[in-house]
Amino acid sequence: MPKKPLNAYKCLTFDVVGTLIDFESGLMDSLSAIAAEHGTRLAREDVLKAYRAERYRPDVQRFPDDLERVYLAIAPQLGLPRDAELGRRLRDDAARWQPFADSVAAMQALSHRYKLVAMTNAQRWAFAHFEATLGHPFHASFTTDDTGTEKPDPAFFHHVLTALEAQGVARDDILHVAQSQHHDMGVARDLGLATCWIQRRHDQPGWGGTIAPAAVTVPDYHFTAMAELAAAVEPAFA
Repeated sequence: MPKKPLNAYKCLTFDVVGTLIDFESGLMDSLSAIAAEHGTRLAREDVLKAYRAERYRPDVQRFPDDLERVYLAIAPQLGLPRDAELGRRLRDDAARWQPFADSVAAMQALSHRYKLVAMTNAQRWAFAHFEATLGHPFHASFTTDDTGTEKPDPAFFHHVLTALEAQGVARDDILHVAQSQHHDMGVARDLGLATCWIQRRHDQPGWGGTIAPAAVTVPDYHFTAMAELAAAVEPAFA
């Protein structure tokens, strides 16, 4: 059972990349364009598998600057040129990644009911583009540049919770909304937050570009799209 009804929360905190921004499609589109220019084609799951293995090494850099390094590492596996300029192109393409089809409308609707707060492992420069394409729905935002770490490090969450508490938002007032079981669901639950899992890959096998969780966290709320969350909120307030 959920901790509380949806109308009992004052603030929704959001993962951004993978929950609101379709990073898997953005990554695939960029690499497919490079492949086409060099006379080859790529399979989506091969790309995501190679990306996932490289992105989650201990010595990674901040995202999405790290895409430049990732490209150089995975290009030989994918039959692409190992070219630093193409790596920089992949990194820069992150600025053009698009929201999921339901993200903008859902966030606009939710902004009438809650304070919306972004919690993203992306750097501030990339988040600025994501926020603009989402229609600037956020009351506040926290990036890896602000926290000095990445989720699932609990320190990221503590940084955000401390800042929100200073604004009068208590932990019990927050519902954390995210797609990633690994980055968000488990640590949010362990810190006592209510959770809402947006299972974007519900109709696809595996975990895509995100590392598999050690265990699947059962959330307080579970939807397969942001539109479903937005649709559930209005009756709760009525």
